Amino acid sequence: MKRLNQRFPSFYFQEKTALHYVCRIVLAISLVLEYLLFWNTNVKMQNKDLKYWVSFTLIPGIGRVRMGQLENHFGNIEAAWKARDSEIQKSGLDAGTVKTIISGRPKIDPDCELEKIVRSGVQAFTFHDPGYPARLKETYDYPPVLYIRGNIDIRDEWCVAIVGTRRASTYGRQVAEEIAADLARGKITVVSGLARGIDTFAHQSALAAGGRTLAVLASGLDTIYPPENKGLARRIIDNGALISEYPIGIRPHSENFPRRNRIMSGLCLGTLVVEAGEKSGALITAQMALEQNREVFAVPGSILASTSLGTNRLIQQGAKLVTSYKDILEELNLMTAEHQIEMKELIPPTETEAVLLKQVGTEPTHIDEICRAAGLPAATVSSTLAMMELKGMIKHMGAMTYTLAREAREEYRVEVE
Repeated sequence: MKRLNQRFPSFYFQEKTALHYVCRIVLAISLVLEYLLFWNTNVKMQNKDLKYWVSFTLIPGIGRVRMGQLENHFGNIEAAWKARDSEIQKSGLDAGTVKTIISGRPKIDPDCELEKIVRSGVQAFTFHDPGYPARLKETYDYPPVLYIRGNIDIRDEWCVAIVGTRRASTYGRQVAEEIAADLARGKITVVSGLARGIDTFAHQSALAAGGRTLAVLASGLDTIYPPENKGLARRIIDNGALISEYPIGIRPHSENFPRRNRIMSGLCLGTLVVEAGEKSGALITAQMALEQNREVFAVPGSILASTSLGTNRLIQQGAKLVTSYKDILEELNLMTAEHQIEMKELIPPTETEAVLLKQVGTEPTHIDEICRAAGLPAATVSSTLAMMELKGMIKHMGAMTYTLAREAREEYRVEVE
């Protein structure tokens, strides 16, 4: 922050100035416009095409890859749904999938499925839609359709998942609550799975601190599991969102829980495991985070506690040891997250930023080298780099050198039994 104050007029960072209030007013207007954009997007999506996307997700075995094959072969999903059985057989899908589609379509009414979504107050986004989370779409196995109840907005780009055992100890509960609250107060959205134990404590603490939280479910959004968290789910809708890849009416099955973990980790910059046994589902989330090139954090615990065996092993294998929320913020370059959020909301990305981003890597690069590589004037490069630093895109390492904000960590894998 000291460096920022040296580079920019100090009045920007002082409270209760004219510019401060102007920024707040502009921010409020932008949030209203964003809400209207989300509403318009949802209305536009309630069309004849969406209902076929939803219907295909009800057929077992139809995920992102096979949905893409159908779309590429037929041109659009509506044509794929209405295609004759003989045409489905020529689509390039394997025989088992073709058989499942042919037998499954007559049992599904697309209009009825779309009506269920509208009646439940749920938004549905295909991966083509602007309302689909951009970071999740960066992952390999992203859901073709995502169901959201509540609202995901630009503030949720700064998010961290907190996961752990359902049988949390007093120590685990205290750590989860403290870190979730501190992150929320730092304007970081807390993501978890609404499960008993660590998940519940993380959601509750983020809300109590006045922050935002997202819950990823292993069922349709009309079914809250565990049932005792129905009240918590309603609070999350008002201060974040419930998210699922499963259509309305799908009950929580055991095989759904490991699958939903990839969504939690895929939405986030990093995943924190607070407590986990040797076979905890939280370790699956950590493994998925690694495969998605996300950061993994772990809270150390007693070597005598069964609920710390998984987290201690994560640390042995290279996960970042966490004793405070500051360890997470520093690793993800989020110490000034609140200012990053405001700057990104008020100042949209530019083509110059995109050009300069290609010239900055994980090793410090001098501004002169960036200017030469980008072919841009020094004044333009200097001012743009300063703005990119405020947005949290790059780091100023001193001596006029810069690196990407999130440096690549040494690769490691989590062994899950």
